[in-house]
Amino acid sequence: MKRFDPERKKALVICGSMSGLLAARILSDFYDEVTILERDDLSNEVENRRGVPQGWHAHGLLAGGSQVLEELFPDISTELAAAGAVTADVVKDGKWFFEGDCLVQVPSGTSGLLLSRPFLENAVRRRVRRLDRIRMIDNCAVRDLIVYGVCVKGVITDDKWLEADLVIDTSGRGSQSLKWLGSYGFPTPIEERVEIDIAYTTRYFRRRKSDLGGDLFAVVNPSPENANSGVILAQEGDRWVVTLIGRFGVRPPEDMEGFTEFAKGLNAPFIYDVVRNAEPIGGACTMRFPASVRRRYEKLRQLPKGFLSFGDAVCSFNPAYGQGMSVAAMQARALREQLANSGEDLAKRFYRSASKVIDTPWTIAVGSDLRMPQVEGKRTAAGRPMNWYIGRLHKLGHYDGEAALAFLRVAQLLDEPSSLMHPKLTWRVLTANFSRRPDSLTSGFNATAGAERG
Repeated sequence: MKRFDPERKKALVICGSMSGLLAARILSDFYDEVTILERDDLSNEVENRRGVPQGWHAHGLLAGGSQVLEELFPDISTELAAAGAVTADVVKDGKWFFEGDCLVQVPSGTSGLLLSRPFLENAVRRRVRRLDRIRMIDNCAVRDLIVYGVCVKGVITDDKWLEADLVIDTSGRGSQSLKWLGSYGFPTPIEERVEIDIAYTTRYFRRRKSDLGGDLFAVVNPSPENANSGVILAQEGDRWVVTLIGRFGVRPPEDMEGFTEFAKGLNAPFIYDVVRNAEPIGGACTMRFPASVRRRYEKLRQLPKGFLSFGDAVCSFNPAYGQGMSVAAMQARALREQLANSGEDLAKRFYRSASKVIDTPWTIAVGSDLRMPQVEGKRTAAGRPMNWYIGRLHKLGHYDGEAALAFLRVAQLLDEPSSLMHPKLTWRVLTANFSRRPDSLTSGFNATAGAERG
């Protein structure tokens, strides 16, 4: 509900990304005019944009993100499914490969959406365009901020000055905000950086119902012994999107023969078994991602008034974990809560709230990456025993549905990591005898089977 506030008349959003669309949707409940400034041409077609190079690659909306999206745009999940998006139970409908086997596939009652980034972005953009208080200006590049004293009062584009009561930067990893604000004397936030050095290559294929044994996705995770990984997801249009990920100087090939051979070398055969027989659609696309970066705005004592960084401009995650869009949605919820509260220091309150949103996915991603000895980053005394515990939890999840669901609810940003330390679950993890596990309940693939296929 819109709150009366004479200082909330105009808001500007830099970039019409998913983060920008979500932020604008929230702002429309509190500001009379909300303008999205996008440097690309925003057509009504489902297509990859120059400003979203990662849009070609595998994307999924985690269950936690789906919930927020539904709050902001009621019935959008039904709309997307009717248009071709694939709805999947996050446990039952796919293979999650950890620690030599798959988590047991049991019904969870928790669904996520499988769809391409352009397909989702286009649907959200259509919804945003319908809102009376929002307008979009495309082919418009922001060159600088308008700053008076400690207040940001708008932006400078190629041909005009646009004033506003609030400016939100959602331009992602390439954000120029730090440079702009630094030129006006504002301090820069501390950065936490984890050097992951990954490269990923993506191809699309025709999807047959018999592929993956009828499952809708498979995630083959890395291990300290084999750092390569991959994901295959059903998409709209009866397609598979397959993204293969190499680390530490390894780049998955783009040619079909090399791509297939790379898939064969993963820790499980599921992706290879599909792509070696599937019909390719189009060519391949490769990207590199050097490091996960978190900017600690919440620790700054001096923040500009009338300005917020948002989404990847605050925290840029390892894309292998598919967290970005969902975390942006949850930041949008945090923004709504802080705008609904009266009081000064919106920036300080928002960054503190956003930090709590980021904590869980950051802990998941960084904890997983630091298992690799080659990864550069700060390792804590608690890291090794926690990784040992999660490894045992994964092994228990090979045949224990409650353990599998507990882990995936955290991974899907539905529960806090502390839920994994519930006394009953902890007892089962610590007392599990994996040498005598009930193999009839496992997924049917193990390290021996993997060796035989080679």
